[in-house]
Amino acid sequence: MKVLIIPEDFRKDQYMLKPIIEAMLTYLDRPKSKIKVLTDPLLGGIDQALNHDQIRKIIERYRGMVDLFLLCVDRDGNTDRRKRLDNIEKAMKDHLPSGKVLLAEHAWQEIEVWVLAGLDLPTAWSWQAIRAERDPKEKYFQPIAEQRGLLAEPGEGRKTLGLEAAQRYGQRLRQKCPDDILSLETRIAQIIGTK
Repeated sequence: MKVLIIPEDFRKDQYMLKPIIEAMLTYLDRPKSKIKVLTDPLLGGIDQALNHDQIRKIIERYRGMVDLFLLCVDRDGNTDRRKRLDNIEKAMKDHLPSGKVLLAEHAWQEIEVWVLAGLDLPTAWSWQAIRAERDPKEKYFQPIAEQRGLLAEPGEGRKTLGLEAAQRYGQRLRQKCPDDILSLETRIAQIIGTK
């Protein structure tokens, strides 16, 4: 299976999304899936990532090379985000060739929370507080990356921490992120017919 991850901005998100989606597909007995992160065009934020015309152009450009398109964005505290993603999925069905699928998911509240789910966190931190925080990247992710001396690496710690979190996909990410990670996994499993 060939998968194209469409992030709202690949420059940092690629370091988290690729290893996590690889771990998810391995968990779903698809370890040989070819997974790429969209780098061309660069989507410079949520407005472009949720733009129907932009997503349609990406599908038209890559549909011959991709079986599964995964649009992965931050929720950012926006309670209407799921509805917008559902609308994009519905609108793009007409642009997808037979057998090709677009699934859209939002991280609760940011993709960095998926990474935090796989890490050993300070005992003073509450997982419920992390999930509820509007800006968990600044309040939780950056302090861990800084403490571990990773801010100078690619993605400001996302490369190392993304790989580390992906190694605990089955043990932690699925359980800690049922509204987003597990939801996406379940939808992919229905499409590919596993688990």
